[in-house]
Amino acid sequence: MSDRIYPDEAASGFPEPPVEFEDREGRTIEVRAYESGDEEALVEMYDAFDPADRAQGIPPSTEERIRDWLELIVDEGHNVIAWHDDAVAGHATLVPDGAEAYELAIFVTQEYQRAGIGGRLIRALLGYGASQDVQHVWLTVERWNRAAVALYEDVGFERSGTESFELEMSLRLD
Repeated sequence: MSDRIYPDEAASGFPEPPVEFEDREGRTIEVRAYESGDEEALVEMYDAFDPADRAQGIPPSTEERIRDWLELIVDEGHNVIAWHDDAVAGHATLVPDGAEAYELAIFVTQEYQRAGIGGRLIRALLGYGASQDVQHVWLTVERWNRAAVALYEDVGFERSGTESFELEMSLRLD
């Protein structure tokens, strides 16, 4: 394993998908594990993603790069999608880092942001990850993104390292 530091105490109690809830806007959202056939809906979501909301080079900005990126994370990682009817509201993934750990990335489309979907999406992803024997999860977040840092801490992530403009956070699953 890498020299990344994980909390001593494991976080638990995350729900396994499918998870259904009502967001702050009154919309019914269902979080499900990625299934074969979901790719086109994800490509469509990422193709329409606002460039201002891209961080650290992801999601990619062209359809070809989006498809290549999705192929990699779907084949190697664990993925959940938040659906509102037939539209993708968000996507979260755990991608193996080659060191017995998984990096978390989450994306919520602009029209669904600030509606309580992100926290539910992360919790369902962690529940799914735990069911797939994932034990160590980490992420990086831009230091200035206080809302995201607060969300990750609320879910159970702890600050484990810092770089110039990024925080590294980690979590141990049961």
